[in-house]
Amino acid sequence: MKEYAPSKINLFLDVIRKREDGYHDLGTLFQTVDVGDTVSAEARDDGVVTLEYSVPQDYPKESDLVYRAALALKEFAKKESLGVDLFLEKVMPLGAGLGGGSADAAATLRLLNRLWDLNYEPAVLEGIGAKLGADVPFLVRGGSAFAEGIGERLTFIEPLDLPEGTVLLIATPHDAVPTKDAYAGVPKSGPDRWERYKEQAQSRDAVLRPSALFNAFETSVFPKHPLVASMKAKMLELGASAALMSGSGASVFGIFADKATAEAAATALKPDSRYLALTKFWHN
Repeated sequence: MKEYAPSKINLFLDVIRKREDGYHDLGTLFQTVDVGDTVSAEARDDGVVTLEYSVPQDYPKESDLVYRAALALKEFAKKESLGVDLFLEKVMPLGAGLGGGSADAAATLRLLNRLWDLNYEPAVLEGIGAKLGADVPFLVRGGSAFAEGIGERLTFIEPLDLPEGTVLLIATPHDAVPTKDAYAGVPKSGPDRWERYKEQAQSRDAVLRPSALFNAFETSVFPKHPLVASMKAKMLELGASAALMSGSGASVFGIFADKATAEAAATALKPDSRYLALTKFWHN
């Protein structure tokens, strides 16, 4: 049994305030995109959970969100006999701001919910996922959603689509952005800009206007990671109608009016990229 794990971009991302617990309140518009990993699973009845990869990973299996998601769901179900052999077909880059690991965890929850005949509602899986990572609850369902708090307060909206013929180009430069780099020096804007954006977003066309795309982390990331800043600038030079860093970086996405222009941009950016994909928005 297999499950696709579509990744995400942030069409808008603001840092509202730093909380007393050390976390930050955010306001963001999540959108799943049609690039991702694939999780496969074969049930076993001895309670053992295993995980193998298509590409060797340089971190311990026990820290992998796929493995942790399987254990978390098993613990929630309170069924010691539940076991599984998991295989992760890894495509997405690490440290890229595309939620690849969180998408893998969400896909694992969906997959094992079916494989183990648990039949939990999505809200239950989202609750389990919230303990694994801030992006996981959204990625359990995917589509388009406003997220607040640390990303756990979700308001799903009618799925967004790019205009017909438009192509999304995602590029990850030869860099990775530690989360601490993104949060260090990021301005805390308060709630006003986020509230104005949510009002503006009532018009679906307005959400995808170049002037509406915003990521507060560009302020803190670009000075320390010039390859990310350069990637955005190059996308715009190569014909993107809009470009934006996703999440806390390092990936940048650009919206192109036609496939030919997007393909030419992808060719030009290939030497500067550790990951590159022409794609579109994804929803069920």
